[in-house]
Amino acid sequence: MAAWLAARRGVLITPVHFHSFPFTSERAKEKVIDLCRVLASYTGPLPLWVIHFTEIQRAIQRTVPDPLRVLVMRRMMMRVCAALAPREHALALVTGESVGQVASQTLESIAVINEPVRLPVLRPLIGADKTEIVARAEAIGTYAISIRPYDDCCSLFVPAHPRTQPTLAEVHAAEIGLDHETLVADALRVSERLSIHAPETLVGTTV
Repeated sequence: MAAWLAARRGVLITPVHFHSFPFTSERAKEKVIDLCRVLASYTGPLPLWVIHFTEIQRAIQRTVPDPLRVLVMRRMMMRVCAALAPREHALALVTGESVGQVASQTLESIAVINEPVRLPVLRPLIGADKTEIVARAEAIGTYAISIRPYDDCCSLFVPAHPRTQPTLAEVHAAEIGLDHETLVADALRVSERLSIHAPETLVGTTV
């Protein structure tokens, strides 16, 4: 949905999917590809990066305290996207946070997640509630795909008691055991860039 809203304003989109096989299945990847096919019916063909994220998640599990793992994982996602940006001539990152919707989307968490990157971060859904997001997703044809029961790398690693008001100091301390640059470089080296086209039977409409 965030990508669709950005594209509606004329932003060229390069979707990025973080794939953690064997923690996540090939069906989770197929779900993302199908979502991109719907988006491509509005935008034209899209490049989709499928990031091999498994080793980064394993490193986070080994070294980061449980309440901070999702935050550190999202910070690593931001680093990966920032490293991809020059290859795609990207000038900003687009994410789907809605403030307060989950633990990692408090204002404190969002500030911590932003910190590793200098690129602008656009959040088209920041003020929307779940009802609004679902209604728009149904209207553009992505909702039925998005609720397919295949876990993504975020939902599999949600801690029982996540930190909702983290500080940069504690997150920096939690990341001491992570070699950010090497982890990002290794992930990108084994990632793939796909070209996604709209299904011939699916025609984009303006909503």
